[in-house]
Amino acid sequence: MAFYLKNPRNIINNLKSKRFQSTTTEKQIDSVPNDEHNQVSWIPLVCYWNDESVNETNRLHDLVLMFYKPLQQMIEWDSVSVLDFPGGKIVFSPEMRFLSESPSVYSQCYRVLDDNGQLISHSNFVPVSEEVAVKMYSNMVTLQTLDTIFYEAQRQGRISFYVTSIGEEAINIASAAALTSDDIVFPQYREPGVLLWRGFTLQEFANQCFGNKADYGKGRQMPIHYGSNKLNYFTVSSTIATQIPHAVGAAYSLKMDKKDACAVTYFGDGGTSEGDFHAAMNFAAVTESPVIFICRNNGWAISTPTSDQFRSDGIAVRGQAYGVRSIRVDGNDALAMYSAVHSARQMAVNEHRPILIEAVTYRVGHHSTSDDSTKYRPADEIEWWRMARDPVTRFRKWIEINGWWGSEAESQLRSSIRSQIAERAEKPPVNDLFTDVYDNIPSNLCEQEKLLKETINRHPKDYPADVPT
Repeated sequence: MAFYLKNPRNIINNLKSKRFQSTTTEKQIDSVPNDEHNQVSWIPLVCYWNDESVNETNRLHDLVLMFYKPLQQMIEWDSVSVLDFPGGKIVFSPEMRFLSESPSVYSQCYRVLDDNGQLISHSNFVPVSEEVAVKMYSNMVTLQTLDTIFYEAQRQGRISFYVTSIGEEAINIASAAALTSDDIVFPQYREPGVLLWRGFTLQEFANQCFGNKADYGKGRQMPIHYGSNKLNYFTVSSTIATQIPHAVGAAYSLKMDKKDACAVTYFGDGGTSEGDFHAAMNFAAVTESPVIFICRNNGWAISTPTSDQFRSDGIAVRGQAYGVRSIRVDGNDALAMYSAVHSARQMAVNEHRPILIEAVTYRVGHHSTSDDSTKYRPADEIEWWRMARDPVTRFRKWIEINGWWGSEAESQLRSSIRSQIAERAEKPPVNDLFTDVYDNIPSNLCEQEKLLKETINRHPKDYPADVPT
């Protein structure tokens, strides 16, 4: 049953601060939009209770009297205004009102640490032990150093391509820390920190980027296309957003097999402009699959700003449209990211539901080594985010405040990282170009392999000397 209420804004504000309470019902008054005169027009006030023997009309009348007696004269009763529709209850209204194209109040952004690493008063977060906190910080510093080494290697011509995670270290490491090793990860290409947390060594990163013989892809992938079957990390693919529906399918499989795990997929704000994102969100909601969508909203899809991509209030609000529980988080706050992903995982696994996390951050580095971001955004804006909003510095201040870190530990950490990488290693043999597709290599590929080796032998100066033939 629905009832219609006409009342000025002050009465609604009064009601919103109260709850209908009894042994059979508890209903919070939802927020109500204003019209141009700051008055509330006829709005539906819907109450439900479990005791069907209670006369609904008398029940609501008693509840209204309990909290605001003037309302008893402002209720219009209509016993046929709720339709039990297959998709949910439809509440009818005599008022013609279009949904606004933008909210009057923007979605809040969950944050625990301020820019100086201080806990914000009354913060609600998941506690982190000293051991976990120190590992999180160490991994963020390692990721920064890794980016520096490989970025310089590309600039020196030793590798062909690289993508950094500068400014997004907290999203990488904090989210990984909140997951378990059984959770399956479907990355985009800016999440090497998740692999780092799970135990992927710096040498393994180097093997992939340099295409060494020890590379799991045998040198057949472009740099930064990491993958590890052992660590439940699907191989990176450059095609935008294709990993999102894959993650939902994997999550549905985990649900069917009754596994205590979830799937997690990462993507940028540009990925949400692809149809794969929308199909995956709806697929996940309908199948109630345990999947966590983590969107790195860093403001730019290469050179396209978010203002040219969408008019919605960010990404999190889209989850509600698909029936997916969502949250917006300060992606530069490692403690907030850890807490949000930790809670999201519990809900996904225990309740069998998808969760969308919008991590608001900024891509401090160029999109890739093929990009010069100063051509489309001001250099002083980049520098401000690098200095004032650096997630690594912010988290370091917090662990220092707790007495868990100091300058001596910092020096030891930074000096030890570079020594863990050996660039020079044997390259994969040429015949690896033709294997791992067919069980029995067809004759045309055998002919191509023979011709390639003959060409290399005739023109040895045109081919790398360290590639075995």
